[in-house]
Amino acid sequence: MKTLLTLFGSSKNTQASLPKPSGRILNKSCSTLVSSYHLLYGSTYLCKKVKYSKMSSRKMAVFYVLAVIQATLIFTISLIFIPLPEIAEEMNLQQADLLLITASYGLPYSGLLLFGGRLTDKFESKNIFIIGLVIFALASVAAAFSPNFETLVTMRFMQGVGGSLIAPSAIGILRAVFINQQEFSKVMAEWGTVSVLGAAIGPVFGGIIISWVSWRWLFLIPVLVSLSGILFTKFRLGKITTLNPKRNTLRLDLSGALLATLGISIGSYGLIAVDAYSWNSTLVIVSLITGAVFLVAFFIIEQKVETPLLPTSFLRDSVRAIGLMSILLAAAASSLSMFLLSLFLQQIKGWTPMETAGGYVPFAVTLLVMNKFSVRLIEKWGALRITLMGFLMGALAFALLTFIDYDSTFGWNLLPGYILLPIGMSMIFAGSVVLSTVNVKQSQIGLAGGVMNTSMELGPTVGLAVFMSIAALKADVVSGYSLAFLSAGIAYAVTFLLILFRIYKTRNKKQSN
Repeated sequence: MKTLLTLFGSSKNTQASLPKPSGRILNKSCSTLVSSYHLLYGSTYLCKKVKYSKMSSRKMAVFYVLAVIQATLIFTISLIFIPLPEIAEEMNLQQADLLLITASYGLPYSGLLLFGGRLTDKFESKNIFIIGLVIFALASVAAAFSPNFETLVTMRFMQGVGGSLIAPSAIGILRAVFINQQEFSKVMAEWGTVSVLGAAIGPVFGGIIISWVSWRWLFLIPVLVSLSGILFTKFRLGKITTLNPKRNTLRLDLSGALLATLGISIGSYGLIAVDAYSWNSTLVIVSLITGAVFLVAFFIIEQKVETPLLPTSFLRDSVRAIGLMSILLAAAASSLSMFLLSLFLQQIKGWTPMETAGGYVPFAVTLLVMNKFSVRLIEKWGALRITLMGFLMGALAFALLTFIDYDSTFGWNLLPGYILLPIGMSMIFAGSVVLSTVNVKQSQIGLAGGVMNTSMELGPTVGLAVFMSIAALKADVVSGYSLAFLSAGIAYAVTFLLILFRIYKTRNKKQSN
């Protein structure tokens, strides 16, 4: 507790004990502060008050359009979760077939993000963005009219390909619009909760739509969003150009892209297949080993090529590593909480799809409300501290959810945890996205977007495989849910301690200097 008071206190003695910022302070009155130290540790210890320049409505319009598109990419992953039984009945599918429908979007999306990021660095972000939107829109139209299982899986795969181009190029466009590092980090803090919000509203829309019309209408949303994004980019972003002085000399690492894509995709499929098969099944073992071999080969080759797809120096930054790991863990726990909520409400409590969709509303609304608050907290306390407190809040939320049993009611037993959890997740995502993108070179902004989104996509895949396997250790289903929540809470608590140690170590190191 003493350490926390030292890190978050505002007394003069506390301020004197903290390291002095190494960044550059513009304006002696502290009205404008631009430094990596401030982005990480906040303004509280640097001056009494920091006034942030108000960003133009034109810039924010760009941000909000791109944010809707990013949320739609994640929304597209979860939009078919609730209507899966209806799809299975219509197309006469087995459990393994449903697994392919679920995974066919996420596998190319997560597997190609690194390459999509490098394409963004090599070519104009707007062009890659539009190409991705066109692929995404056409695939969504074809998916809506899929006559059979094979077509649906193929079109979901193509949606993922389009998404892998859209996500990193959107970050590139944002960096070109928000040239000032302070402004860019501020919008990145808001960007952090966009993806988890998209994941939360997916089941809401899914449950509502299939209660009225066919599941095929769900694909209308990605189509409309893609068309709007193409028109906006053409007519509102025409004069914006991304600045990358190394664009002409940057060579695409095709061998690294192939190995990374195969490694991530095959390994992810192995983790996803655990749910339908088991850890000791031949399919899972072969997939995991093959994926690991490709990834090892990828990292070996990256040490030898002149322009690697993922330079090892990019991951050596400890702050960036904390940000990426935080994104992965937060995404994992987010998917676990929403997945278990759906199972509990529908299979244990017998809720309808429409009622289950309503159960996600408090989670989504809390995320939406916390979005702005998280940005303000980061401005004052810094991204590291807010990420830290987010993990503490999340650990407490999972502690509440461990008491789940057959008699649990949504309003009395589950709702407190599902209100506290999105508060913590909003803080984690907002802070960790800033940590992942601060001090990134202009020539690597696409790479940063690709790596960040890869962590965000791998989180649910790894998290569901691990936590649901832990839940399977219990013979009783609901007891398994409780154990999974407990495991997630422990993971959050451990991460909280690791980040706390990182902040404390940095402070003492700067004090000694």
